[in-house]
Amino acid sequence: MDFVSLVIFLSVLIFSVVLHEVSHGVVAYKLGDPTAKMMGRLTLNPLPHLDMLGSIIIPGVMALSTFLGGPAIIFGWAKPVPYNPYNLRYKKWGPALVGVAGPVTNIFLALIAGLPIRFFPQLLQDPALLGIGLVLFIVAYLNIILAIFNLVPIPPLDGSKLLFSLFPLTLQTKIFLERNGFLFLLLFIFFGFQLIIPIIQFIFSLITGIGLGAIL
Repeated sequence: MDFVSLVIFLSVLIFSVVLHEVSHGVVAYKLGDPTAKMMGRLTLNPLPHLDMLGSIIIPGVMALSTFLGGPAIIFGWAKPVPYNPYNLRYKKWGPALVGVAGPVTNIFLALIAGLPIRFFPQLLQDPALLGIGLVLFIVAYLNIILAIFNLVPIPPLDGSKLLFSLFPLTLQTKIFLERNGFLFLLLFIFFGFQLIIPIIQFIFSLITGIGLGAIL
């Protein structure tokens, strides 16, 4: 991957994780909780959303690896948007709705960027259109990664909100998962991420009509 592509990757990543987090706050606000709004998190300014580990360190390390010839995989996350589940209109499903808002936003962005590639393949074939095609390709690719990664049911990822709503876990189990979620998350990133790559490849191919295996 060349330097220009790397810069585009990182710019799209920041843009995508910010929209991901803002969508959580917007849905929480619509369901009756003003916490995110009061704390200034309903903004597209990236600074309030950036997380040292998820927005800088891990993407930076993965970007460096990619630039040096490693797999073209770069992802990250932002600070979770705060919300008070007791303020939500729907106590059982409210947290799940807030949780899925982020991945749904990422899938929506992937569709906006990926469908033009499917219906206008010349975007990646015509040298005059290749710049536009590259940006669309990266937007679709990164947002699919963000959506699938965040649906992994490990706290504090969004998938854990679905897990807690769908299954009647005991309070002790929830506390254990939340207290140790960061450790489980790191283990997944370094040892389990390969498990979701086939899902990413399938969805990318479904949306864009092209295979992703060549760059993974």
